[in-house]
Amino acid sequence: MKKLICIVCPSGCSLTVNDDLSVDGARCPRGEAYGRAEVQNPVRVLTATVAVAGALYRRCPVKSAAPLPRALLLPAMEALSGVTLTVPVRAGQIVLENVCGSGVNVVAVRNLPPKN
Repeated sequence: MKKLICIVCPSGCSLTVNDDLSVDGARCPRGEAYGRAEVQNPVRVLTATVAVAGALYRRCPVKSAAPLPRALLLPAMEALSGVTLTVPVRAGQIVLENVCGSGVNVVAVRNLPPKN
């Protein structure tokens, strides 16, 4: 049995996920699905920054294009620590392809023009 707070909507239901994956406390079907997924395979969107050469700003914000398994978050951060972008950078540009073999790309979330 595991206790969770649902984050799918603002209601913040207190969920109890039982050993048979039944969910108590959810006020909607989305909460039930969240509870089961969080116990079986928790996933998160990764947000970070990477180094940039030749831009006004030294770091560029990035995020995973889809949620990653929680176990891959630290290895993905380590992989991003070795990335340095060169300007120009465009929002949506792939920064790291197939991070940690997950099939998920990490993309830039901000345009960065060259330094004037």
